Amino acid sequence: MQDADKTLSASSSVERYSFTQTDELISLYDESFHLIDCSPRHSETYVIDSLVNATLWRVYPELLAANPKSAVESVLASGVPRSVEIADATTGERRTLLVFRTGRGIGVVETERNSIGRDTSRQSDSDRALLLHQATHDVLTGLPNRRQFSDELRDTLPMPAGAKLAVMQIDLDDFKPINDTLGHGAGDVVLKMAAERIRSALGERERAYRLAGDEFAVIQWKVDQPREAERLADALVNAFKEPFTVDGINVFVGASVGVAIAPGDGNEIEQLMKTADIALYAAKKDGRGRARTFSRSMLIVLEQREMLRRSLRIALQEGQFFIEYQPLVKPPFSIVGFEALLRWRHPIVGLIPPSVFIPMAESDGLMSEIGQWVLEQACRAAASWPAQFRVAVNLSPAEFLREGLTDRVAQTLDAVGLRADRLELEITESVLLERTTNNLDTLNTLNVLGVQISLDDFGTYYSSLSYLKNFPFDTIKIDKYFIKDLESDEKSQTIVRFIVALAHGLGMRVTAEGVETRGQATWLQKEGCDQLQGYFLGVPMPAEAIGEFLHLPSLVML
Repeated sequence: MQDADKTLSASSSVERYSFTQTDELISLYDESFHLIDCSPRHSETYVIDSLVNATLWRVYPELLAANPKSAVESVLASGVPRSVEIADATTGERRTLLVFRTGRGIGVVETERNSIGRDTSRQSDSDRALLLHQATHDVLTGLPNRRQFSDELRDTLPMPAGAKLAVMQIDLDDFKPINDTLGHGAGDVVLKMAAERIRSALGERERAYRLAGDEFAVIQWKVDQPREAERLADALVNAFKEPFTVDGINVFVGASVGVAIAPGDGNEIEQLMKTADIALYAAKKDGRGRARTFSRSMLIVLEQREMLRRSLRIALQEGQFFIEYQPLVKPPFSIVGFEALLRWRHPIVGLIPPSVFIPMAESDGLMSEIGQWVLEQACRAAASWPAQFRVAVNLSPAEFLREGLTDRVAQTLDAVGLRADRLELEITESVLLERTTNNLDTLNTLNVLGVQISLDDFGTYYSSLSYLKNFPFDTIKIDKYFIKDLESDEKSQTIVRFIVALAHGLGMRVTAEGVETRGQATWLQKEGCDQLQGYFLGVPMPAEAIGEFLHLPSLVML
């Protein structure tokens, strides 16, 4: 064999463990049923001095019969070990073959049974094969598990000259809402169907694994890279285009795939996994439901992101954050308040968009401290405004779910001397998906304090009407997605009319975000929208500019 072929046929650590058992007949075959390795006793028994032409069918011709062959193919497809009884055509001697799945194909442990029927521990061999399968396979999906994945990568790497290997990390997109809305039983059903879709996309020298949760992986042993890996990655993404049907309900779950290729992207397990993870991050960053192959530019982007993450930890202490305030307008032209918008000016990079740094702050546990600073600064600014104006402050999920929110809000209002009804807290639907009882208690307590509560970005998440029935909202904010084409798109008009009517029917106000044209503002006023917000009505401004803005001779007439 050439070095590359040896690498492709190397047995996993589990398979090598079997070879340490003395005096056993063990043989290993690839997915085309060619013999790739065997124990010394097996080699002597079957006089195998070359692996080139030996196949499973040549070693055990009895397996070509219909039932035994079907059992072997079942092991290869499902990974579940099977016991297959065969009889020597010449001597009549019966033997039991324990067939089990391996990293490259299948393995066979032969248990002898002599002519007077002595069984040489068939049961113990069956138990051992079952335990071997359980230790190396995921119980839910039947795929090899993270342990098997790591063992096989570790056995294969580093790649010798001329050989290549692709690793693909696969994350399911939009899987969490299934668990949250339909339950974990439905989630398990989707995971099993997802595993089957991944498995069905694979060919020779390609193997799938379940790493954890909704994370899967594939190892591909093929030389024509990156072409073969990109072909398979696209096939995996396309396999998730159709919906999954769970109890008669169609649910859509996509797949994002990150690809790394050894030896170019890494020739040891940790490095290769890191580059595959970077490629997966790029796939998700580009919109999810797609595949990306690792490139050096991805590493540069990640390094820049990590630099920002490190800078974020000191941004608050060094005064790099500031707040701008955007007017909230009641048609036709009355100012009712301002929304506080957090900004970050990095000393080197400049302005960093909130969509970039807020998810970082949330994932690093920094948002509670930053959010408290925003709340205090916004309330202090509002205390200097005319008494009829209120201030709207966004609460991230991390802030909302942190214990003691209501106490912190009450203490802040007391400290700055701001009436509770002049503070409006904006939350998104995503924070309501978890800890429902606690969420309701928190919102009810804020409501008792007199704080106004707004449901932000309505219509862009899950938009369950039960939120509006069960939670005490004062205002619904229509996301700018439905406003941008409001003048020309009848569907957007229908949706906005529905939200306005629904909110008014429940005794709630409606605020439209992203109003950027006179036509949009006029249409919304005509349909009874209570408040408007957007660049047409007023751009975000520093606190010190509000006084001058309020003293303008007139505001925009709609």
